[in-house]
Amino acid sequence: MPVLVITGTGTEVGKTVTTAAVAASALAAGRSVAVLKAAQTGVTPDERGDADEVARLAGAVTTAELARYPDPLAPATAARRSGREPVRPRAVAEAAAKLATEHDLVLVEGAGGLLVRFDEAGGTLADAAELLRAPVLVVASAGLGTLNTTELTARELRSRSVELLGVVIGSWPDSPDLAMRCNVTDLPDVAAAPLLGALPDGAGSLAPTEFRVQAPGWLAPRLDGSWQAETFREAAAPQVR
Repeated sequence: MPVLVITGTGTEVGKTVTTAAVAASALAAGRSVAVLKAAQTGVTPDERGDADEVARLAGAVTTAELARYPDPLAPATAARRSGREPVRPRAVAEAAAKLATEHDLVLVEGAGGLLVRFDEAGGTLADAAELLRAPVLVVASAGLGTLNTTELTARELRSRSVELLGVVIGSWPDSPDLAMRCNVTDLPDVAAAPLLGALPDGAGSLAPTEFRVQAPGWLAPRLDGSWQAETFREAAAPQVR
């Protein structure tokens, strides 16, 4: 798995912090890691972007960013409004493939969900994953509504014959509600893919040194961690009436 594409079921689901956790766990396992942000929006040239945040939390990763646009919009819209060239899936695939010749693992982080448009032709992160023939990790929210968005994402990947490596819950609260606890069981079913981790709420606010120590405990062995889905599921399971 030299390249892993990381997408979310939507915005603000914990995609960047999850990317940082995957990077930190891979680094702890002795692997060299590069992080490619396909298109950064809502950030000015002098501000830190998502790839910078991954490096801050995870440590010694190579970072790359293909384009950034100031408006906090979908990349295609933000590119059009700024008058700048859009990012195209082939450029994402080529940049990731080049990084993969120099690193053990390349993490390609998208913007928002899988089908957010990069360009005026409708190119998406899914197209880049197809070109790369790379597996995709889906970061999902914990609460009500996540089953629908996760299943839609999984169905789109299957329709393209792109491997869905698994699902990670991007933010798990200290006091999960009934829907969240039930979703731990239902998410792998609707995705037809394993649950590969759950990040605690507020993980991104930890000090980097503490983040790096804890990150492997949030992710399954498939992602260089020690987290066990069955143990987590048993702890989260609601009482049956």
